[in-house]
Amino acid sequence: MYNQLSVVIICRNEAAIIGKTIAAARTCTDDIVVVDSGSTDGTQAIVTSLGARLIETGWEGYGPNKNKGVAAAKHDWILSIDADEIPDETLQQELQQLSFTDLSVVYNIRFRVFLGQQMIRFGEWSNDRHIRLYNRRHGGWNNAAVHEGLVFPAETKTVTLKGYIHHYTSRNIADFATKTVNYAMLNAQKYHQQGKGAGWLKCRLAPGFSFVKNYIFRLGFLDGEAGYTVAKMNAWYTWLKYARLRELNRENRG
Repeated sequence: MYNQLSVVIICRNEAAIIGKTIAAARTCTDDIVVVDSGSTDGTQAIVTSLGARLIETGWEGYGPNKNKGVAAAKHDWILSIDADEIPDETLQQELQQLSFTDLSVVYNIRFRVFLGQQMIRFGEWSNDRHIRLYNRRHGGWNNAAVHEGLVFPAETKTVTLKGYIHHYTSRNIADFATKTVNYAMLNAQKYHQQGKGAGWLKCRLAPGFSFVKNYIFRLGFLDGEAGYTVAKMNAWYTWLKYARLRELNRENRG
């Protein structure tokens, strides 16, 4: 007997992992909705073969695509995850046992983030947690194209669940680099639309500050080579974001 819970997954080209994500979700729900934004690697066939409902759409941004899946869900309680985010057994068991009686409660979930198969314990990815379980009658995603957020009334109560979501963020460095560039470009566009600027000094100092903060002060060096890679990539992301923002602002001025 499942809880009255729907799992909404967004994805694109995740054939390597989507089957594991759906299998984990199946332990706690009878309703899995997958929003696919143009996969070319056979992801769609895997989704349908495993009995999940498939919505095929273009890319409108993280917030809008998640909202498409939420709107199609069978139940009001929503667990929102990406295709590379897999609930561990402890979290699966807790999801099976939740009562879901208080609509004003939202649930915070801790993350364990992986680069390849190595869990990153320190640096920017440590202590990662997000609200991902909520009732759609109480709140929902904004329409931000990137770094989307859930919006709830002021009286909302937050409860942290046991267990973790294992986030396999990148299969390898090439995959990590591609995602880093994509996020940087999307965030630069977002900042540009918000009228934000990036001065010469910020563009040059912010990347170095990001590296020192995550590699030294947040102990990223304790993750060895992977920790160095993550810190360097995050610094590169920071530079790309502000450099592109400066370029967009210059183009806008003509």
